[in-house]
Amino acid sequence: MLDKVKSWTDKNIEGDPVIWLVVICLSVFGILVVYSATGSLAYRAGVNTEMYLVRHAVMVGLSLFVMWIAHKIDYRYYSKLTRYALLLAVPLLLYAWLKGESHNGASRWIQLPFIGLQFQPSDLAKLALIAALATMLAKRQQKIDDFKESLIPMLAWCGGICALIAMTNISTAVLLFATCMLLLFIGRVPVKYLAMLLVVGVFAGLIAMKVGQRGATALSRVESFINPTEVPYQAKVANMAIATGGVFGNGPGGSVQRNFLPEAYSDFAYAIIIEEYGLVGGVFVLFLYLVLLYRGMRVVANSDRAFGGLLSAGLTFAIVIQALVNIGVVVGLGPVTGQTLPLISMGGTSLLFTGLSLGIILSVSRGEQEDYSAMNGEVKNKLRTA
Repeated sequence: MLDKVKSWTDKNIEGDPVIWLVVICLSVFGILVVYSATGSLAYRAGVNTEMYLVRHAVMVGLSLFVMWIAHKIDYRYYSKLTRYALLLAVPLLLYAWLKGESHNGASRWIQLPFIGLQFQPSDLAKLALIAALATMLAKRQQKIDDFKESLIPMLAWCGGICALIAMTNISTAVLLFATCMLLLFIGRVPVKYLAMLLVVGVFAGLIAMKVGQRGATALSRVESFINPTEVPYQAKVANMAIATGGVFGNGPGGSVQRNFLPEAYSDFAYAIIIEEYGLVGGVFVLFLYLVLLYRGMRVVANSDRAFGGLLSAGLTFAIVIQALVNIGVVVGLGPVTGQTLPLISMGGTSLLFTGLSLGIILSVSRGEQEDYSAMNGEVKNKLRTA
């Protein structure tokens, strides 16, 4: 029986096994935390908590399925889709900004017909932009200093997509812009051009804060963090949850602050983790994200192709930076941003896009393993015939 299971997993679960293990651990944490933290939400909605548990578990299962499908596809195929994905993302971002579903003063969502889910075009735009940059950098490595041929398209796409996202979600735009800067640096873009992109990004950000929907909110949150005359309510309750968690926590389902903490199942899920699982649980979750970063960078180091390495680096940075920012906000190291905790926070299509991103990283890992095996096979054949 064990041999059959091992044979099936070897055939169907490919790529870096540590990444698979990290994803499963984080997904289990997510299901436990969402089940615990949605009690007050279920009460206000007049439904059972199990409804949110089942819905989140289904979305986690779908995200793992998307991840599995994506990891079976040759990662080089994704470079052919990036242009179409970018061209699709632009009108969707415009539609969400002008006519999308509004929550808390920001219209970031598009209601998907028939299935009842809300879709954030920024999730598609992030994935498309990172993949497009990896494609452009890989193709232009030999003429990376050519400003007109190589850099203008990359700078234009970075500035344009990040500016459109910033119209409704400044924190997401800033994190994506930082990820793009890291990716361009790894792709050997000269520092003077990165400085130029930074100037363009700051200028576009100022325009987005003036014209967009969240400029005043972002400024007030930054001011509250710099001059903490009064701690924001969310941060205050999160601090109470962390303080009462102690070293080992109150146990699964033992959170008290989940009844008072807004977005306890989403933006502030990490506070519930510490309250219920203590400092040990919080450090373990942080450790899992750092392991994901290390294994993602190991895929980059082992990649013989520029596109695969850059693609894996960009997607790994995007997931881990978002996680670290969320954790930093919860523990009081930064202003409230509204960023979710990847693979743990309750979500819809965002979980699916996270699964897709991880599947692509695993596809790169699988491709490099196959190339390595094929190379070893050729060497062995030559030694036999020598």
